[in-house]
Amino acid sequence: MWSIFKSFFFLGWISFGGPAAHIGYFRQYFVEKHKWLEDSEYAQIVALSQFLPGPGSSQVGFALGYKKGGLSGAIAAFLGFTLPSVTIMLLLAMLSRHFLDSEVYESVVHSLKLLAVVVVADAVWGMYSNFCKSRLTVGICIVTASVLLLVPQISTQMILLMIAGLIGSRYLVASATAVSGSFKPSVMPLLLFLLLLFCLPLTTRFHSLLAIFSNFFWAGSLVFGGGHVVLPLLQGLVGEQVSQDAFMTGYAAAQVVPGPMFTMATYIGYVMSSGSIIGALVATIGIFMPGFLLLLGVLRNWQLLASKPRIAGAIKGVNAAVVGLLLAALYQPVFSSAVGTLTDVALILAGFYIYKKFNLSLLWTILFFVMAGSLVS
Repeated sequence: MWSIFKSFFFLGWISFGGPAAHIGYFRQYFVEKHKWLEDSEYAQIVALSQFLPGPGSSQVGFALGYKKGGLSGAIAAFLGFTLPSVTIMLLLAMLSRHFLDSEVYESVVHSLKLLAVVVVADAVWGMYSNFCKSRLTVGICIVTASVLLLVPQISTQMILLMIAGLIGSRYLVASATAVSGSFKPSVMPLLLFLLLLFCLPLTTRFHSLLAIFSNFFWAGSLVFGGGHVVLPLLQGLVGEQVSQDAFMTGYAAAQVVPGPMFTMATYIGYVMSSGSIIGALVATIGIFMPGFLLLLGVLRNWQLLASKPRIAGAIKGVNAAVVGLLLAALYQPVFSSAVGTLTDVALILAGFYIYKKFNLSLLWTILFFVMAGSLVS
């Protein structure tokens, strides 16, 4: 468990760039470097996370920890990956906001955003090589990326994934023999999810912390697509409990710190509870818990379900669509939010060459971007 925690704790400090970049970091670290699982199984986990509400990249990390060490491993992975971001958001909430305007801080963050472009590009290339080997899968990938670039909506993403799954189940049916048995979800996590979803609103009048937990649990239950999508829903749930200025400060801070954007709940929970660290942690647990309960409900038998020929074909189609999804995300928001000058482009090209040619560890690549970004800024 300590080994799992350390691995994710390291990534939690350097995982800038949002969910798409996190998926790239996870793939490079756990698939390519440490061989925890095969690329095909990793792609299945990524595909599953796209169909469930909650923080997609954190669900992928949670599932990786579960595969490695069961429920304890999943919790260790979640704590390791989330703790750095939670710590930074707490400090930012407790200290003044002018720190975000520090030139040194902005230079470092900008450099790491450029690193995220390299990591996501590498993930797209690797997954494309593995999952887009036929004309049909290449077509699914390109169409998915093109449509998402033109209509960048979560509903568009879900529709494209479903269409890709239907096409795959018809035209990409696997020839392998299905594993015997029937898919049976884990009932307890799903029952707990439903119980909390419908009963929490009835308890909000008993204690302010229950009200905070309920608000953030509902936000985490109803959001597909990650941190950016939670903004309007969460803003509606907290209402006038948090000023518009404080709410947007928390949102802005979440975009520039490493780790999951859902830790904006840490900042807002701290403000809602009038400066209580407990309130911040309650909000954080509340927004992450729904996605993890749903994941636990289906993850244990996901491999058995995925072995069915038509399901396996559907997964092939979804995998190709996920590559297209990552390809679209490589441009928006990863590339578009990081690159503003030709110097940025030059650093990305140099960094990608060094990253692939010399097979540097992630730490050395990070140091390259931080030093190069500081020198040219």
